[in-house]
Amino acid sequence: MKALRYHGPRDVRYEAMDDPAPQSNRDAIVQVSACSICGSDLHIYHGHGFSEDMGFCVGHEAVGEVVEVGSGVSRVKVGDKVMLPAAVGCGACRSCLAGNVANCEFNAGACYGLSAGLQGSQAEAVRVPAADMNAVKIPEGIREDQALMMTDALATAWYGARRAEIKPGSSVAVIGLGPIGLMAVEAAYVMGAHVVYAIDPIAERRALAAEAGAIVLHPQDAIEAIREATGGRKAECVIEVVGSDATVDLALRLVARRGTVSVIGVQQSKRYAFPLERAFAAGLTFRAGTCSVPEELPMLFPLVQSGRLKPEKYISHRMPLSEGAEAYRLFEAREAGALKMVLVPG
Repeated sequence: MKALRYHGPRDVRYEAMDDPAPQSNRDAIVQVSACSICGSDLHIYHGHGFSEDMGFCVGHEAVGEVVEVGSGVSRVKVGDKVMLPAAVGCGACRSCLAGNVANCEFNAGACYGLSAGLQGSQAEAVRVPAADMNAVKIPEGIREDQALMMTDALATAWYGARRAEIKPGSSVAVIGLGPIGLMAVEAAYVMGAHVVYAIDPIAERRALAAEAGAIVLHPQDAIEAIREATGGRKAECVIEVVGSDATVDLALRLVARRGTVSVIGVQQSKRYAFPLERAFAAGLTFRAGTCSVPEELPMLFPLVQSGRLKPEKYISHRMPLSEGAEAYRLFEAREAGALKMVLVPG
């Protein structure tokens, strides 16, 4: 088959690799109909990945059709249209069955496309371990492009907003307006936010947040503007979607006393000098971590089916998989309005 393979910093190639093969009777093989590039894929693209492996297939967001199942698979069958959540679990322990694959009791939690250990989904086909859990049938009333956005991006946006403890009437700030940040703005309103401040240096992305009803700000102006708008109280809930020291620091400076900061941006540095004294004095709640997609899906399915959330509108490009290297270049450079880059076979 053909796939996008990592060969070093800014070196992702469309080339042949072995077809995926089952490694257990609980595995399934899925023919990929669409996959997409996540912001966290850029960490690998920049050479700051999670493994020293070379030549592995990248990517962790995909939808497709089941073409092979093992004898131990019972919930999905050949021909089913499925979505593949970014991270997988064992599918048998209490944590995984509750949707929390990050806490897999057998340490089987993993993410596609971080190493050769679990090949990625930016390919023509992918092996799905423990398929009864890790291949999710696309429900009626949800289109393929919507399902693709739910495999990581929308689920992460919802997770970030939920962990920020947004309640009816809350004031919210969202830092970083890529696809996940933009969807976090919409999630905040669905959860009842009274006002959302959307912060990003890119004017085009601020314009998209403004269309969703947010008050948009450049990062340089955010602290003063929000302090003035709130009479000095600042925002009760802050969602950070970038992962840099500077944006985490901004989040901590924007949050109100006894407020909550939710960091979902994958961290770009090894160590951050957390201002514990200031956080303690203000009584802050600080949460950070990655989303377990299956945990969020039960809430998201009806919101997408009813049209309350429309994640597909943040798809900016649809390109052949063979042009994957160019898609990565555009996404990194934020050229041509690049937001969510979708790749299809060809």
